[in-house]
Amino acid sequence: MQSIDNNTADKVTSPLSPARGAGGEASASQYTDLYEQAREMICRHSADVLNSQRDAAYERFKAKGFPSRKVERYKYTDMGRLFEPDYGLNLNRLQIPVDPYQAFRCDVPNLSTLLYFMVNDAFYAQSQPKGALPEGVFIGSLRQAADERPDLVARYYNRQAASDEAAVSDLNTMLAQDGLMVYVPRGVKVERAVQVINILKAPSSFNRGDALMVNRRVLIVVEEDAQIKMLFCDHAADDRHFLTTQVIEACVGTNASLDLYCLEETHYKNVRVSNVYIDQQAHSRVNHNVITLHNGITRNKLDLTLSGEGAECQCCGCVIADKQQHVDNNTLITHRAPHCTSNQLYKYVLDDQSTGAFAGRVLVEPGAQKTTSQMTNQNLTATREARMYTQPMLEIYADDVKCAHGSTVGQLNDAALFYMRQRGIPLKEARLLLQNAFINEVIDKMELAPLRDRLHHLVEKRFRGELNKCEGCKLCK
Repeated sequence: MQSIDNNTADKVTSPLSPARGAGGEASASQYTDLYEQAREMICRHSADVLNSQRDAAYERFKAKGFPSRKVERYKYTDMGRLFEPDYGLNLNRLQIPVDPYQAFRCDVPNLSTLLYFMVNDAFYAQSQPKGALPEGVFIGSLRQAADERPDLVARYYNRQAASDEAAVSDLNTMLAQDGLMVYVPRGVKVERAVQVINILKAPSSFNRGDALMVNRRVLIVVEEDAQIKMLFCDHAADDRHFLTTQVIEACVGTNASLDLYCLEETHYKNVRVSNVYIDQQAHSRVNHNVITLHNGITRNKLDLTLSGEGAECQCCGCVIADKQQHVDNNTLITHRAPHCTSNQLYKYVLDDQSTGAFAGRVLVEPGAQKTTSQMTNQNLTATREARMYTQPMLEIYADDVKCAHGSTVGQLNDAALFYMRQRGIPLKEARLLLQNAFINEVIDKMELAPLRDRLHHLVEKRFRGELNKCEGCKLCK
């Protein structure tokens, strides 16, 4: 484990290969050693507010390390194994030679969005539309925001992630030097959706074939009576191994609204570990959607807390995986106040030797009366080799609630396939139509209409094997 400026050229071991050595304990030690050696460099290229949280995160990470699969929330993904390879890090903030506007053509175009770019963990300053945001709204570099408005950032930064004490969140807090800050002040509504393209790209001095680790941080603050819709699109611009840790903290004020869509279209060499924390105040509304179309290994964790009375959330996810891809979605919805509503719908379509996992837990705390909660996980396995693990859970400490959960794992309906073939539809096309219909229930719940329409097209392309990379993208050439 070295920073990029040291130019390590050791061959990378794929995270898909068998685990070796002492596993998670050995994996954690290389990151604590790196932090001890490079702490001054990390802090020099960051902001005081971010630096103030590093040492405490380091102590927690050093004490606990990566969780083993014996820990309930991590039983389906070996976290230590993912972090074993010798990844390089751009701690010295070397320039990344890419102009997204010239090179990039996203596969989700024409959404009339406010378009921004992040290159690895850094906000691309030239992507800020001039005069396009309402007065008082800030979308830009987290480091810049921490320098210019330290009191605001300090009020919210790492408050939710630190209380979770998750190893990856602490590791991200140790190493993240920049990120994205989104601030919507009280009473302001951002009418146009905000689209953020996350591009993974190695510096030109980085040896070809070496792996790169990126630690991305996002802080979203939506104050009382404010509103914003956001779309994050993840893309890999190099044919190399990437490991991305991402921590998103969102604070949604009273009567505020946040729509958060996360779309992953990377490649099989990419490992993505994302922890999302959302706190909702009274009568707020959150719509969170995570869509995995192309990946290698993905582990998404959502911790959402309904802290104020009358808050509502809808959390959806859809996964299409084949080959040896692995997608693990883990959710915890905590009802702390009465009269709150939560709905979850996650659907998977798994082919070849792919693996999927969903573990969802709804926690209704004492006093959270009149809670309404529904959790559903439905899955299709297209082959005998595909594996799906599902674990929906309810934990209720209030007596006046309406809570339900359920999960299914099955294959395509043979009777429906036979019916379609009898009417002249080839078997391959019939399977595609049924898979499309199955996954589209999740997409139809998305409130951002242009994205919803585009995703219907992308899902069909994905099932047809046509979605290898975005049409017109020049970054990988």
